[in-house]
Amino acid sequence: MIVLLVKLSISLMVFGLGLTTTLSDALDVLRRPRKLGRAFLSMNVFMPALALAMALNFNFHPAVKIVLVALSVAPVPPMFPRTALKEGGRQDYTVGLLVAMALLAIVVIPITMQIFQVLTGLPLRFPVSSALWFVLRRLLFPLSAGVALRTFAPELSKRWIKPIAVISTVLLIGSVLPVLFVSAREILSLIGDGTILAFSVFVLAGLAIGYWLGGPDPADRRVLSLATSSRHPGIALALAHANFPNQKLDMSAMALYLVINAVFLALLSIRHKREMVTPPATADRKAA
Repeated sequence: MIVLLVKLSISLMVFGLGLTTTLSDALDVLRRPRKLGRAFLSMNVFMPALALAMALNFNFHPAVKIVLVALSVAPVPPMFPRTALKEGGRQDYTVGLLVAMALLAIVVIPITMQIFQVLTGLPLRFPVSSALWFVLRRLLFPLSAGVALRTFAPELSKRWIKPIAVISTVLLIGSVLPVLFVSAREILSLIGDGTILAFSVFVLAGLAIGYWLGGPDPADRRVLSLATSSRHPGIALALAHANFPNQKLDMSAMALYLVINAVFLALLSIRHKREMVTPPATADRKAA
């Protein structure tokens, strides 16, 4: 039941995003080679290299290593646009990045798994068909449905935006909290062997790399920064289960990553809001 609620909440969240999106927004990054190239380097080159280096050179728990590597090749999560837009991101770049990275994941994930297999000697796999079906089900189908409804029934879509946002959020919180409660002991068992440090380095490196490669626009830098550090937990867990089905702590490790990522993003949001609200006296002194 919890798994079904999570899937339903994510699908509703993406559908709700589609209600506020145009086809032009969804294709924005795909039509801009430079932005696409910077995002690809940030998310699909630097982060997988970092995750693999951490997994091979540090004595973390096996579940933590698996989750780090899986997260590094996963696209952005469905909650990402809401967070990015609150931080001042533009609709076209934010949604376009979500769509572009999801489409690239169909071929990037299997190829990256093959590269990791050669480098580690482990039998890693994730076929294109699995990646394609996951992206279609969890992103493209609900997003396309939302965009279509916005196009052909704009008044109806406007009335649905807020209720769907509320329902999807309530379902997600209501399904995730029991998992955190039940897995609390397993999550705590991972603390103390460098796990918090590992996930903190992953998140902070993602924020820094994304901001560095985000281009000249400060808003785009923030969006790519958030995208690089925040990855799709569903796809990452599917990767982990497909390659290491006997590892029972990957769900707990993923939950701990989500908590750490949420803490850093909250701190970043607070700092950004403080920077936006500049006292008049300070602004006058700077102008002088």
